[in-house]
Amino acid sequence: MTVKQPNQRPELLAPAGSFEAFFAAAEAGADAVYTGLKDFSARAKARNFTLADIEKLTHYLQRDGKRLYVTLNTLVKEAELSQLIDTLGALEQIGVDAVILQDLAVWKLARDHFPGLELHSSTQMTVHNSAGVKMLERMGFTRGVLARELSLAEIGEIRRNTTLELEHFIHGALCFSFSGQCYFSSFLGGKSGNRGRCAQPCRRRHNYRQQQGYYFSTNDLSAIDLLPELEQAGICSLKIEGRMKSAEYVYKVVGAYRRALDAAPGQRKAVIKEAKQLLKESFGRQPTKGFLPGGQPSDIAIPSVKGATGRYLGDVAKVRGGEISFKTRDKLHLGDRLRVQPASDKAGTAFTIRQLMLGKRTVKQVPSGSFVTVPSTFQGQFKVGDGVFMVSSSTAFAMSDAACKRKLSQVKPSLETVDLGIEATEQQLRIEANVAGQKQQFEFAIDSYPAESRGLDVDTLQQVFAATAGEPFRLGKLDCGELPEIVIPPKQLKQIRRELYTELRQLRQPQKDRLKQQHLQAARNALFGKGGTTSASRELRVQLRDARDQRILQDPQVDQIIIPLTGQNLQSATKLTRRAEQVIWDIPFIVFDRDWKEMRNTINQLIQAGFRKYRLNNLGHFPFFDKQQGLELFSSFRLFSLNSQAVASWAELGINEAELYIEDDRDNLADLLSRELPLPTALTVYASVPLLVSRIAIKGVRADNPVRSDRDDEYRVQQRQGLTWLTSETDFSFISNMQELQDFGCHNFIVDLSHLGPFSANGKKVLEALKRGADPAGSSKFNYLMGME
Repeated sequence: MTVKQPNQRPELLAPAGSFEAFFAAAEAGADAVYTGLKDFSARAKARNFTLADIEKLTHYLQRDGKRLYVTLNTLVKEAELSQLIDTLGALEQIGVDAVILQDLAVWKLARDHFPGLELHSSTQMTVHNSAGVKMLERMGFTRGVLARELSLAEIGEIRRNTTLELEHFIHGALCFSFSGQCYFSSFLGGKSGNRGRCAQPCRRRHNYRQQQGYYFSTNDLSAIDLLPELEQAGICSLKIEGRMKSAEYVYKVVGAYRRALDAAPGQRKAVIKEAKQLLKESFGRQPTKGFLPGGQPSDIAIPSVKGATGRYLGDVAKVRGGEISFKTRDKLHLGDRLRVQPASDKAGTAFTIRQLMLGKRTVKQVPSGSFVTVPSTFQGQFKVGDGVFMVSSSTAFAMSDAACKRKLSQVKPSLETVDLGIEATEQQLRIEANVAGQKQQFEFAIDSYPAESRGLDVDTLQQVFAATAGEPFRLGKLDCGELPEIVIPPKQLKQIRRELYTELRQLRQPQKDRLKQQHLQAARNALFGKGGTTSASRELRVQLRDARDQRILQDPQVDQIIIPLTGQNLQSATKLTRRAEQVIWDIPFIVFDRDWKEMRNTINQLIQAGFRKYRLNNLGHFPFFDKQQGLELFSSFRLFSLNSQAVASWAELGINEAELYIEDDRDNLADLLSRELPLPTALTVYASVPLLVSRIAIKGVRADNPVRSDRDDEYRVQQRQGLTWLTSETDFSFISNMQELQDFGCHNFIVDLSHLGPFSANGKKVLEALKRGADPAGSSKFNYLMGME
């Protein structure tokens, strides 16, 4: 594995969700490819690969000096830890170039037990400032994938503060929410985006004050004009999104960026023009540069633009059975692939054009502007007004799945570097071979004779042993001491070479297998066993929005309060000092570099005033507390704790109590809490779910009226802390399950009334329900009973 240095030419990193897309990426000029397994992948709906496939893909790329990164970037349930260990062991033995991760269980297990794996942080970790990147550096990551909400200037500031490799998306779909911080899909049906199963409700049409629009659907990132600026800002890996996309998309997008990156300065303008034409043919959404130029982008989310991907052709004007008629905005050919997208929340229907009709005439192609009729086999599924999109053309990248597999079947294993140390006498060659730190001694008898002119020398040995006899090795260093003045017959030297590399291969595989088993066993031994639940008493915390509501502490059932660390609340800090032991300050989870020092100074002032308890929401919060003593640090649900290894990770990083994950379900909570955990745990049992948190401002949408979906679900859009928050009008409640959760082993509970206020009519109803141990009327169980996929 090669660690890329920041001053090297940027790597072009391509997605592959299928064999065809993999070969499209490789042939179009990608320097590296990232892909997922059938498990632990944030694109679970992609075709993805088996471990046997990954081995072939890795060897295919590495033979040409290219790299393969495997995405293990989902949250891991407790019952999946054993499978995760097996996966890490297999990937280490395969020799993949890196794994991309979100859950700290992957980080801890890989770092502690699989040292051959290089670690890249996923954008799902919401790393968005220098402090967050410095934490990655401390934790042993070699690369950080930055949040997509950053400007070039902000990226440059991060670059100046770290030597870590930085990766950034340059093209493809954008999420409305900060990656890793979206609960929209999960709240609507248990399909968690952080588990790779996002149903994309943000792409649907919503209604605000009788105005319909795609308010939370973003256009696609396209930074092809900004490649020199990204390189100058310090990005060493340029990442294309699209593991759910077709091979045609991958081929055209990778090819476009390859051309742009390779263009000579004097030809850049013309090449970019050609490359943009290729991008137009890739069937993406409208392009935006996102936040990279700086400021609030006006083209990142346009409510009037449909959220579906593909090239929009028009709306269905007529339906007869499975036949649709519409006026096409683009030319069409037989073999093109269409998707008919309903205006409702339902998924679209895709099919390949097998027949085209202009009036009553059957044709092979039609020009743009034609009123065309297209038959399909889908009877009664389409309606007038449905949108028609082209998602693939008849000129698509043509390589079948079977052809891809045939090509991969011919791939040989990647070569391991072997260093040789050679000592010679007149009767014997003694060779020490070192492969990946594993040393083997070999002795070979020789028939030599005295040299009359040129004898045995290092150049001769280098030339002979550089040819590795078809075995899976490449010669690295060759060292030898003083050599006697002898000649070894060339035929005998070649025979020694064959025997050496054959024996080395026969020894190497058992070595690798033993090492793998040692790593696997050590990792399994590190898992936490079952333990009895403690008899600790229940503690209740109320999360507030306004510090002036501190008098809720007079309620005998409330033990502590959680207060957001905002300027307004800081004004009340002096009034809270006498209750400092009952106050937990909640740090905003997004703190950009421009605000980081001010936030650190504020926290230092609070510490000096006697406040000892702080709730952390991002990796970038940990450096706030460097060299501080005697504090209690709490991780929030935004620092994912879905399994015992993640909890152990937070303990190692200095957390005193881990809050369990807000999306979690009963079965996993029971399994997790049954373990002998190194930390006490907490759980939010009542809240308004923050479905989306975004840096994108939605023009014209305010908190005065709800936003409604086609299914009449209601949401509220608010602006606070410089961000856009979308919350459900339906709160969730596990209040009636608190005794069960306490029996499982959780004893600290959070009731979030920040959206209601504890003294409002609804806030009082929640507190009254709490006394009764009942869920307030109209609340949701989120995933507790339904389960989280």
